[in-house]
Amino acid sequence: MVNVIVVAGAGVSGLTSALLLSRSKANKVTVVAKHMPGDYDIEYASPWAGANVLPMASEENSRWERRTWPELKRLTEEVPEAGIHFQKARVYRRVKDAEAPGYHLSDYLFSTDPWYKSVLPDFRELSKEEVIPGHDSGCEFTSVCINTVVYLSWLVGQCLKNGVVFKRVVLTDIRDAKSLSHTGQPANIIINATALGSLKLGGVEDTTMTPARAQIVLVRNEYHPMIATSGTDDSATEITYIMQRAAGGGTILGGTYDIGNWESSPDPNIALRIMKRAVEAAPGLAGGKGIEGLSVIRHGVGLRPWRKDGVRIEEEVLDGETFIVHNYGHAGWGYQGSYGCAERVVELVNEIRKRKGEDLSGEGKVFSWA
Repeated sequence: MVNVIVVAGAGVSGLTSALLLSRSKANKVTVVAKHMPGDYDIEYASPWAGANVLPMASEENSRWERRTWPELKRLTEEVPEAGIHFQKARVYRRVKDAEAPGYHLSDYLFSTDPWYKSVLPDFRELSKEEVIPGHDSGCEFTSVCINTVVYLSWLVGQCLKNGVVFKRVVLTDIRDAKSLSHTGQPANIIINATALGSLKLGGVEDTTMTPARAQIVLVRNEYHPMIATSGTDDSATEITYIMQRAAGGGTILGGTYDIGNWESSPDPNIALRIMKRAVEAAPGLAGGKGIEGLSVIRHGVGLRPWRKDGVRIEEEVLDGETFIVHNYGHAGWGYQGSYGCAERVVELVNEIRKRKGEDLSGEGKVFSWA
């Protein structure tokens, strides 16, 4: 039996879902989206991401990141054309940030006893001499950083190799996806990976969605290791992070985590503070020349798809013949949870197939390492 599947959205979540679904010969997959890899638009978050692995989930919600790490590690080791490289990461903590009122999505990254120490390689606590000024403690581990331009295109290529067809479409209602399969047949399963678009998309209209604005500066300067700090004294919405993208993708200096802010234009004052904090945290970044030593490629703003209740990965009945599987609301961890979330999408699709009486005994594993 052929399963006609339409994936709405061509960000990292939609592309990864399409890739894993296309590994089953029973699935005929079409990806429909307004924006595709190569586009730069404020509506399209994936190209603006760092992107890296810095765990943000609580231990009880860590499945997505735990299941993604082995695949990103495998790709880094075995598939250089995917545009991912290993990078040491240093996370610096301030006690006053941990004690500050309110909640930040990445609080768990800065835990003094993090769950991820048993997942990410080479974890160790830093000595006092290794902690940058103004911070109380820190840790180090091996992470990865992704060149999003290369990686998103690589995902498209892998999907094409598996027979996935791509269509540029402006969806106003999720129900319209049913008629958009390249097969000419109605889709019996729709994957909703429209990220922040799920706020206004007809048939979804998830009012718990809002942007978490990220402003960054992309520079040519090379720097290791990756750096993240738990807070700044500049603003409650500003954070410091540095990561060098693979394959000549430049180094990201960040940034902001401003929930509810839709502003698409970079703020020059924030940009100045981002660069100032970066050279203070990593003096070698600019060769000791301060901000003047930075070679700026561009300033950028991305809108992370933040959801009040966390990621939504669940099945919904559209009508008697069609199901929707939602995969959106990843906020700032879309890449580092992409394979774990897409794996769950495949599980939900297979549960639907089983209820229809399909025999899945011949299906291969989702991951080669599993």
